[in-house]
This record gives sequence, structure tokens and C-alpha cells, in this order.
Amino acid sequence: MKNDSMKTKTAKLMAEAIRYDRGDARRIQHFVKVHDLAAAIGILEGLDEKTQRILETAAILHDIGIHISEKKYGSGAGHYQEIEGPAEAERLLRGLGGYPEDEIERVKYLIGHHHTYHEIQGLDYQILVEADFLVNLYEDSSDAQAVASARERIFKTAAGRRFLDDMFVEEL
Repeated sequence: MKNDSMKTKTAKLMAEAIRYDRGDARRIQHFVKVHDLAAAIGILEGLDEKTQRILETAAILHDIGIHISEKKYGSGAGHYQEIEGPAEAERLLRGLGGYPEDEIERVKYLIGHHHTYHEIQGLDYQILVEADFLVNLYEDSSDAQAVASARERIFKTAAGRRFLDDMFVEEL
């Protein structure tokens, strides 16, 4: 996979992640939406190619720890996902091959922190959190107060705020 273009590599990872979550259409739909929004925000915010690749990889795999967490702890809560997700992501990425060590480590870091909203370090981290919030606010049928609170507390990028405002305009 070393010579694959970014799009091909992302498509292969997406296919493997879908296979991993086989039979769980809700979670598959979730990570596909998070990926697409994160990819768009990253492009609009001008991420360099490497950071964009890391962001998109992490967005696809951000919730990979849910199934293990549910089995191990009886809960898929964010804290447990952060504990279990990085090792599972590493296993999957190494199985696919072609991912540089520093990128695997950053993806693991992002997965291990994507439910930690204080001290966000890096635009890739910020965008992953924003994309996940965009999808979660919709999937959870969040009210106007929750949307406004998320906008104030979480959203920092211009593209992320624009997407939030456009998606939830009647709630603001």
C-alpha cells in the first residue's frame, strides 16, 4: 500500500472499517459522516497533506473502541473508547500497512483524546472534535441550547462554525 494515493488509501481504510463494524449500520453511518465533515473542514482550513491524511484516518477510526468497550466495561462511553480505541486502531492500520509510524502515533493520540475537550492541541484534533460534534448534535436531536453551548465551548475553526450555523440555523 506504500504507493497508494491518499484517496485510494482512505477508501481501503474505509472498507476495512466498515468490515470491522459489520452489521452495525448506525455506527458505520456515524464514522462516514464524521470523516466527510472532517475532510471538508480540513480542506477549507488549509491543512497540509500529511495533517489532512492523519485527520481523515482518525475520523474514520475515531470510535473504533466502542465494541471492545461495550464488551469489556458494559458501556461504549467516550472515556472507555479513549482507553480501548488506540490499540485497536493501531492493529487495523498495521494490518493494512503503508502507514508511517509518526502518523499511526498521532492517529492513536487523536482517538485516545477525541472525547477530551480541554487543552485541544493541533488543528487536526480541533477539527476531529468539531466534526464529531456536528454529527452527534444531529444524531442526538440536540436542542437549540445544546447547539449554542457547543458553538461557544467547542467550535473554533471558521469552517466548523459555518457548518454548525448552516446545519442548525433554526436552532440558533
